[in-house]
Amino acid sequence: MELQTSLPQTDEFAKLSWKERISYGAGDLAQNLIFGTIGSMLLFYMTTVFGLSAAIGATIFLIVRCVNVVWDPWVGTVVDKANFKNGKYKPFLIYFGIPLTIFSAMLFLPIPAIRGNVFYAIFSYLATALIYSFVNIPYGALNASLTRDNEEISTLTSVRMTEANIGNLLVYTFLPLFVQLASPDKKLQDIGFFGIKLNLGNYASPDAAGAYFTVMSIYMVIGLLLLFCTYFGVRERVLPTQEETDAVRISDLWEELKRNKPLQILGVFFMVAFTFMFFGNTTWPFYMQYAIGHSEWLASINLIGSIPGIFLVFLWPVVRKKIGKRAFFYAFLTLFIIGQLLLWVWSLPQFRDTIALGYVGRFLMQWGLTAATGYMWALVPEIISYGEYQSKKRVAGIINSLMGLFFKIGLALGGIIPGYINAFFAFDGNKAVQSASALSGISISMIWLPILFAVFSMWIISRYPLSDSDIDQINRAIQERR
Repeated sequence: MELQTSLPQTDEFAKLSWKERISYGAGDLAQNLIFGTIGSMLLFYMTTVFGLSAAIGATIFLIVRCVNVVWDPWVGTVVDKANFKNGKYKPFLIYFGIPLTIFSAMLFLPIPAIRGNVFYAIFSYLATALIYSFVNIPYGALNASLTRDNEEISTLTSVRMTEANIGNLLVYTFLPLFVQLASPDKKLQDIGFFGIKLNLGNYASPDAAGAYFTVMSIYMVIGLLLLFCTYFGVRERVLPTQEETDAVRISDLWEELKRNKPLQILGVFFMVAFTFMFFGNTTWPFYMQYAIGHSEWLASINLIGSIPGIFLVFLWPVVRKKIGKRAFFYAFLTLFIIGQLLLWVWSLPQFRDTIALGYVGRFLMQWGLTAATGYMWALVPEIISYGEYQSKKRVAGIINSLMGLFFKIGLALGGIIPGYINAFFAFDGNKAVQSASALSGISISMIWLPILFAVFSMWIISRYPLSDSDIDQINRAIQERR
């Protein structure tokens, strides 16, 4: 690793071009295509196509996340101490993006000899998750290196979340559709969208393994190309000095976590918010397949649900400026709860064939969810600056590793707990029709626990202490000091 001996003079309060904003956001789109596919479909794939029990699938998620608890802080330190000849954070996207693509595809290898092999499932998922940390953590740190301008960060967040939600559209709407189109046992079905009928196969069958591998591999290669777009399209401006880089220690992680109150609060918010987000992501295929009984509508319902995250993101800065940061989260989390309740009503026997309820419920639920879990990323550069002001060290990698750790704990809980709930309520992936007990478990995971977590999230964000004026003063003070 070749170290830089000096940093070029740059405008740390730079206004970003649209090319740079879009190039950075391509990284969010890329990560959704590469790793989001895993978060959305892996538990369903493991417990139906791959042949593992619900309890074993959930345990695999638990093991991997326990390893991440130790791994991610170390990765954050490596990122903060690194200075490659061609950049500080950007090179990680390429050097580790390539193996990430390969290992992600290995999760879905359609080889009969490994079907149901617990060791292979653990090894492939663990390797993928460990490599992903070397992409996700420096990508988060790269965000804070582009500019200190608070309004510019808000705009950048809107752009990147628009692209992230395009990724969500491709993952949660079209990915299941493409897998169904490529799966065997096809029959002509109405997908619930303007009378369109398609030949869809059974994507819960062991025979669908080849379909998963083909579709996932294509997604991951496209994701890798998008990481290259980020690498070549952005410029690092706000960087630590060489002295600050040399002074970084892994112990800074614990010191930062101990003294940085906004980090503590935002970290817990990240963990809780991503828990109920991934509850929904993990359980949604089960909910549509078994509770609603219309898996053929999955793509069309998700298509409607993707609209707010792509076409209404431009409202985020407007709403935030009008009502403030805390009220922003209160409003959209409330919208999420309303959407959840409508989706529950949809699952009642007399309403299951009323697709309009699914459209409206999913639209409102996703509007609230994408706004609340998307805009919170705009607060991460704030806590990096706050920590820099306190400690005189800019440890963006370490802070992003902490945020990534909270995110992955939430991701893990959102994948693990529904798996154990399925096991407790006697879900059986080999059955086409589930028992009343299993359907109750799916409803708890999809509807009721996410609502409780959303209410808790409102209370957490009410404790967040930093105002916009606080951040402006802190950034100016840091610039003067440097």
